[in-house]
Amino acid sequence: MKREELVSYLDGLLESGRFRDYCPNGLQVEGRSEVRRIVAGVTASQDLLDAAVTRGADAILVHHGYFWKGEDGRVTGIRRQRLRTLIANDINLIAYHLPLDAHSELGNNAQLASRLGCQSEGRFGEQDIAWFGTLTKSLDLGVLGSKVACALGREPLVIGRPSQPIRRIAWCSGGAQGYFEQAIALGVDAYLSGEISEQTVHLARESGVAYIAAGHHATERGGVEALAAHLAARFGLECEFVDVDNPV
Repeated sequence: MKREELVSYLDGLLESGRFRDYCPNGLQVEGRSEVRRIVAGVTASQDLLDAAVTRGADAILVHHGYFWKGEDGRVTGIRRQRLRTLIANDINLIAYHLPLDAHSELGNNAQLASRLGCQSEGRFGEQDIAWFGTLTKSLDLGVLGSKVACALGREPLVIGRPSQPIRRIAWCSGGAQGYFEQAIALGVDAYLSGEISEQTVHLARESGVAYIAAGHHATERGGVEALAAHLAARFGLECEFVDVDNPV
């Protein structure tokens, strides 16, 4: 498949043009023009780049790419080594950030809903990134925490009473603890995100709304993994998801 065709398809599928993001979405580093083999992962770390080189990948597809707003733009040190690996091996780097959080079927939040048994009722937060809805059945918070651990392969940090009943829930993958107050205003019983801040604990205790910090990396594996599987099924591309462990 031609690189331009692949990127054009992904841009359309994920509606990347409608998002105001903190980084460029789509093709970030240009490699060879023909793409047959893709390595997918959460973040374009050196470990993922090396895995792609070993596997003879033509493209790397990630959620966290490069060129974030506010970063030092100089090509030195770690940034130089990462770019050198891509360019020396003629590998394309394709990244989608907010578009991959938001997609209604393949996105991180859609995948969280599927894995946790959440039925979406609406969205909130910046550019409607965060979701809210109900669990298929009410669960005690402790049971829900165990279900999250099983679904994501990581023990979450749970703030609240283990016996607290949870039915209405809001969620947003990644570092979305800043939406907690909006979730509380929606009248939910619990909010799940990837990260947690010091003040989040006090908000949970004082509001009575439980908070589940399930891991930034763990909550954002689902989207890129689902997107890679979609490309393999639709175009017959060789797509492999490589999970570079990250405890955060």
